[in-house]
Amino acid sequence: MDLEEIKEGVLDILEELHSDIDYEAEEKLVDDKVLDSFDLVTLVTELGEEFDVDITARDFVAENFNSVDRLVAMIARLLDE
Repeated sequence: MDLEEIKEGVLDILEELHSDIDYEAEEKLVDDKVLDSFDLVTLVTELGEEFDVDITARDFVAENFNSVDRLVAMIARLLDE
């Protein structure tokens, strides 16, 4: 799976959460509280199912969830592990 496919999957999941947010423009989804804690739990579950990865407490940090690019990078890394 290449980065563009991962990005498309991540964006699909995010848009299901909130279709009114321009995720590609946002750089602080967590820090600016664009996504709340319930959104993050849902996101972790959906990403795990979509990409067959385990997002552990080690990965569950704001830096990994602040932007689409950071989410894609985390998923790509988890797929390589």
